[in-house]
Amino acid sequence: MIPQEVIRRKRDGVELSPAEIAGFIEGLTANRISEGQVAAFAMATFFRGMTRAETVALTLAMRDSGDVLSWAEIGRPVGDKHSTGGIGDNVSLMLAPIVAACGLAVPMISGRGLGHTGGTLDKLEAIPGYDVAPSEAQFRRVVREAGAAIIGQTGDLAPADRRLYAIRDVTATVESIPLITASILSKKLAAGLETLVLDVKFGNGAFMQGVEEAEALARSLVEVANGAGVKTSALLTDMNEPLADAAGNAVEIAHAVDFLAGRKGGTRIEAVTLAFAAEMLLQAGLVSTLTEGQEKATAALASGRALEHFGRMVHLLGGPADFVERFATYLPAAPVIRPVPAPDSGILAATDARGIGLAVVELGGGRRLASDGIDHRVGFDRILPLGTRVERGDPIAFVHAADAAQAEKAVASMAALYRITDQAPVARPVILKRIG
Repeated sequence: MIPQEVIRRKRDGVELSPAEIAGFIEGLTANRISEGQVAAFAMATFFRGMTRAETVALTLAMRDSGDVLSWAEIGRPVGDKHSTGGIGDNVSLMLAPIVAACGLAVPMISGRGLGHTGGTLDKLEAIPGYDVAPSEAQFRRVVREAGAAIIGQTGDLAPADRRLYAIRDVTATVESIPLITASILSKKLAAGLETLVLDVKFGNGAFMQGVEEAEALARSLVEVANGAGVKTSALLTDMNEPLADAAGNAVEIAHAVDFLAGRKGGTRIEAVTLAFAAEMLLQAGLVSTLTEGQEKATAALASGRALEHFGRMVHLLGGPADFVERFATYLPAAPVIRPVPAPDSGILAATDARGIGLAVVELGGGRRLASDGIDHRVGFDRILPLGTRVERGDPIAFVHAADAAQAEKAVASMAALYRITDQAPVARPVILKRIG
């Protein structure tokens, strides 16, 4: 297999064979293919796309680039959830312990920030001592004892994806449906799942901004995953505003603990989290209806069992034993916290969610280059939902920054991202459609 020939054929719109794709991925994994060649392949795929057969071949080749786990000994259903990425989307942090408290095993392989969206691993690394790369033996122990473990790709799980993922992030090829499909599913299939639920987002803060694009991605993911033997469904969810009232790393961890402690009820993120919990429990056969699933998830949340599972997971992966009780003392705090005053009086009618994500990156909470570090302290919290009436000067959010100059710039950026009018925005359902 000559890499440049595979790139040329894809550039020219020729359908690649499974052998060509497998050979390219094998070379990528073994570092026999340069970063420039990987970037060229990603860009050719971005513009030319892939057939369903090519996407399946790419997914399986990436899955088989490392170990494929089995959970036969775990003694309960094994499932997971994945989001295509959004702003203030920390659903996984709450969802995994909720469904674990309901009897599901969740070996969740998560990723880092991609483009303007936050990464679950970057958020978890705000917790002192939390190990996102444990040994396989430790990973299994945590799933067995806490019911859930949220970690990154180990060196043995879909290693091809790790390299391709980092290059996509810095070459403007994130939005390719075949590459997204293969990236998501190679990790999930390598984790040995029986069931999978996908959160495919649309809106100005999503990679797939249009509903049609998001639905095309959802169908690609569902069809490829089911074809690979994993029972999979997807929900299309709205990302035209931040999902949580926080966007950043440490601030989203704090939000997750508050959520699990029952302090974030009646919100859009609660609706999304409970809907996915119900979907996961139904897929796994632990409930008979979605309504029963929501009730079971709500009970796990209200009883405190979900919070206990989260605390156990954090401690077993190296975090403080009393993290959920004293999270505010453990999480890194920004030295400068400033309100973002509303520029006018009226109703928050619209916002640029992608712009909020980019503002977090500008603060240092995301990456411009794959090699960049993350400042876990920075971001925004207490973000008001759309539809809220404000008076001029009222805080619509608070910026957490490393210094006063960064804070001043972020305040101006955030305020400019909102449209304030006299009319309330049309109510939008946070979940648009289910794709099974």
